[in-house]
Amino acid sequence: MTLLSVFTIKDMSFKAGMEMKITGKTKPGCEAFSINIGHDADTVALHFNPRFNSNVIVCNSNQGGWGDEHHEPCFPFQQGGEFKLTITFNNDSFYIKLPEGTMMSFPNRFGDDVFKHVHVTGDVKISSIKVN
Repeated sequence: MTLLSVFTIKDMSFKAGMEMKITGKTKPGCEAFSINIGHDADTVALHFNPRFNSNVIVCNSNQGGWGDEHHEPCFPFQQGGEFKLTITFNNDSFYIKLPEGTMMSFPNRFGDDVFKHVHVTGDVKISSIKVN
């Protein structure tokens, strides 16, 4: 499944301890979307990928190849529905607050404390990204 690119932000400064708040809306009939945080399009520390066909959130990282997938069974997304996510991280983990308040985590396999690249793909419209 290839997801169409929605947008890319380069040369951003997302540092350990900061919050990234993402607000958006999935399109009706959405199959999947992804939010990718890393150093560039091919070096992704957090691949956050809600998949509607299986009602699961898949997280992974790519550093010269994809790692082992992490499957989050909590799935608070709806096709055509609005959502808000909050992402924070430290050298050990990413922490993602899901739309209904559930917290999930994914290991920071890179161990880095700053990322500058975000790209979003799939059947989604992002209305705002705030980093502070």
